[in-house]
Amino acid sequence: MLPLLLLPNSLNENSISMKEVNPKETSRAYAFEMWMNAPMPMVTFFKTLNVSRLVRISRKEKMKFNMLMCYCIGKAATGVKEFYMLPVDDKLMQYDSIAVNTIVANKEGKVSSCDIPFTDDLDLFNKHYLQLTKQVAGSCTNHDLMESMVIGTSALAQYEIDGAVGMYSGIFNNPFLIWGKYKRHLLKTTLTVSFQFHHTQMDGAHASRFLDRVQKEIDNLKKHPL
Repeated sequence: MLPLLLLPNSLNENSISMKEVNPKETSRAYAFEMWMNAPMPMVTFFKTLNVSRLVRISRKEKMKFNMLMCYCIGKAATGVKEFYMLPVDDKLMQYDSIAVNTIVANKEGKVSSCDIPFTDDLDLFNKHYLQLTKQVAGSCTNHDLMESMVIGTSALAQYEIDGAVGMYSGIFNNPFLIWGKYKRHLLKTTLTVSFQFHHTQMDGAHASRFLDRVQKEIDNLKKHPL
């Protein structure tokens, strides 16, 4: 058990980290009306990122590349307000916090889901990432942060893929990123990601701004001078 990883909201029963909002009173009113009942409301964008800096930091600081990606994704999302709302069932929910999900290979040879609470503190996020993924891998039990707006991720780091589309179960509307193996070039290392989002949550411009922010967070990430 990892009591130090409990979110502040988990420790305070009176704190509210998610609530239902009236779509008509938000900037997503039109999108809610148009897309909530669409047979396929998910949209997928692709972007090739320059991850040279992440590769260097990963090696120099002995930090997992996937953790650094999740950190930059979470950091980028905090700057786009649409990430704090999500359609759930037939409602629009508003959140106070963001988490980044990663898929973990567990001890039974299967996969489990692990939500990592996002924090600006890279060292703390790394600590949470390592401890929670180890806990989930050993227990074969998902770690879910139901009161946070969770961004899904899946890294197929051994395979050369460009992304995935059509990942919609009709149950989960969360934004989701997937990537494969990064590619080495003469002067840089690149990684192509696919980003799927529910059109009720955000428009293409918001998604594009988020992906641009991911690149900026990668470029600006600092641990020790490189």
